Amino acid sequence: MVKTTYNLAELPEGSSGTIRDIDTSSPTSQRLLDLGFVPGTPIRAIQKAPLGDPTTFQIRGYQVGLRKTEAELINIEIKPDEK
Repeated sequence: MVKTTYNLAELPEGSSGTIRDIDTSSPTSQRLLDLGFVPGTPIRAIQKAPLGDPTTFQIRGYQVGLRKTEAELINIEIKPDEK
């Protein structure tokens, strides 16, 4: 069985996925929702910083940088051939 669900922090640079859900137990989750990180939205990892944190993502026509702790709150689905 191939794993197709990851958290956003695991998305390799240059890869794309679709947001599945967000961990709403964190106070940061509302801010992420306000920024457009909602279920069903396509997202792509553009570039990781030299030390791996933060990562720049393309979502809804703009780019946004997220720390690893923020990206770990977002679960995404990746088609098996895209990882």
